[in-house]
Amino acid sequence: MNRAVQVAMTKAGETAESLAAQIGVDPKTAARWVSQGRIPQTRHRARVAEILNKDIEELWPDALKRREPAWFRPWTEIEREAAGLRCYESTVIPGLLQTEEYARAVLASGPLIADAAGYVETRLRRQAAVFERPRPPLSVFVVDEAALRRGAPAVLVPQLDHLAEMAARPNVMVHVLPLNAGFHPGQAGPFVIATTSDGEDVGYLDDQATGRITNDVAPLWAVWDTVRSLALPRDQSIDFLEARSWLT
Repeated sequence: MNRAVQVAMTKAGETAESLAAQIGVDPKTAARWVSQGRIPQTRHRARVAEILNKDIEELWPDALKRREPAWFRPWTEIEREAAGLRCYESTVIPGLLQTEEYARAVLASGPLIADAAGYVETRLRRQAAVFERPRPPLSVFVVDEAALRRGAPAVLVPQLDHLAEMAARPNVMVHVLPLNAGFHPGQAGPFVIATTSDGEDVGYLDDQATGRITNDVAPLWAVWDTVRSLALPRDQSIDFLEARSWLT
């Protein structure tokens, strides 16, 4: 628990419900602010601190510490404000859908291993910023079956449970791209297309060194249309995730 927030709420006579009512968020969202590592969005942070009569730094000392790589920060800003997200991932579960343990395993296996714990925390904050805001974006994920098979069972099974739970949310759609779909253009690598509140599309691509943002999204849309058409429908994807016959 974040003791500073918990104590401040008690002294101010506030509850998650009363904070939520004053700020205009779901009570479940406000309740998560008492959890360690769960920080309100920028536009809510100052209001919470004002209500609790505290400085932001007293409640969330890490709020201004950016642990994600500098090259990734512009994308997190786009992601946080996006009206829609379309993500294709070929090798691992998308970061926005990862459990804490799965994220730790993934990050500990790559170049960010030196500060894996810090980056895991940042990843969880990214998830909260996207899915716990008052109007979360319509998020559509196409995940290759190969990604669902990778990982130790102790980490993978809870991750698949979480993936199925997220797929059942009204604003989240998860589509499994089965191995029997054969070769397809998505094999060139993962990407994300974000649609802004103004209706503009912005793309993000990963590589071995850094990621990059692009406004030339036409090629990404062409690949997206292909992988989305080859993937299983939403209900069949959820059944696939829950059956997980490849683990038996």
